[in-house]
Amino acid sequence: MAAPAAGVPFLDLRAITAEHAAELQAALARVLASGHFILGPELERFERAWAARVDARHCVGVGSGLDALVLALWAAGIGPGDEVVVPAHTFVATWLAVTRCGATPVGADADPTTGLVDPDAVAAAITPRTRALLPVHLYGQTADLTRLQALADRHGLVLIDDAAQAHGAEHRGRPVGGLADATAWSFYPGKNLGALGDGGAVTTDDDALAGRLRMLRNYGSREKYVHELAGTNSRLDELQAAALTVKLGHLETANARRATVAARYRARLGDLPLAQTTWGTHVHHLFVVRHPARDALQAHLAGRGIQTLVHYPIPPHRQAAYAGAGGGPRFPVADALAREVLSLPIGPHLTAADADRVCDAVEAFLG
Repeated sequence: MAAPAAGVPFLDLRAITAEHAAELQAALARVLASGHFILGPELERFERAWAARVDARHCVGVGSGLDALVLALWAAGIGPGDEVVVPAHTFVATWLAVTRCGATPVGADADPTTGLVDPDAVAAAITPRTRALLPVHLYGQTADLTRLQALADRHGLVLIDDAAQAHGAEHRGRPVGGLADATAWSFYPGKNLGALGDGGAVTTDDDALAGRLRMLRNYGSREKYVHELAGTNSRLDELQAAALTVKLGHLETANARRATVAARYRARLGDLPLAQTTWGTHVHHLFVVRHPARDALQAHLAGRGIQTLVHYPIPPHRQAAYAGAGGGPRFPVADALAREVLSLPIGPHLTAADADRVCDAVEAFLG
């Protein structure tokens, strides 16, 4: 949905790029001059920096967020015959990654107040075939890793968290990225830490898992033309790594700006926003409100030049790709959220005046 020129964009990527243009141009010029574009010093530099930022021993850069999920599951030994418990309320990539490994995604319903996966629903979804739990840190705040880790420990399961929306988020005072067996990241341009194209990474404290990931992303090889595993080609390239290193230096400032916008929204919009958890630091990748007349609210805002999005209008279990994977009353919260949630504009360049314009429009709709 395109916003009018004088409107409020959902996220201003041009402003983000323009703010760091000189640094980005210098970094890209450095790569071009080097003639080294794959698995080189820029990737190593970014991997070290991101691992340090999230307090993990290893970072393995890969081609996309979906590949990060797939390779993390693959490296953990997840495959045909296995089940992986995933949120019913999430972007479809979380489910697709499990399918790509030949395993079966098993949905667990959401907490209606936060939209995050409900640990009680996860516990109910575990069967003798379950091999892994795959929670998502949705919207920029963390799932309840304390309870989910306890479940994983009790049942002998792998815990892999999807942190595609949680760059810089913390769980009980510790950064996401080294808390589970592996953490999958997306650096899609619209993320809090976004590349100039597709990109992803996996962080982990597990030395053996990191070694398998490095081989799997590079044709199953650690020595050229020697292939120990049946791997794939999924490598974060030097240009993207260089750009990410630049933008990583500004992540804290950008997240703080997002928090300022979110605080302004919360102060004015009362009970509409989804609740925040008590155990972590929210980085406000998205600012999500809930209303039973969501479509009418979205149309009202569009009429005032305010661009909004829905995350997500069709849950994975309702997609044709997963027909029969949980229809009927099985995931009532996820189905209700899909009908009622709306993401308001947010980003490091949304002005206070624009945030107030959004609030004014919402309040006008509410009467």
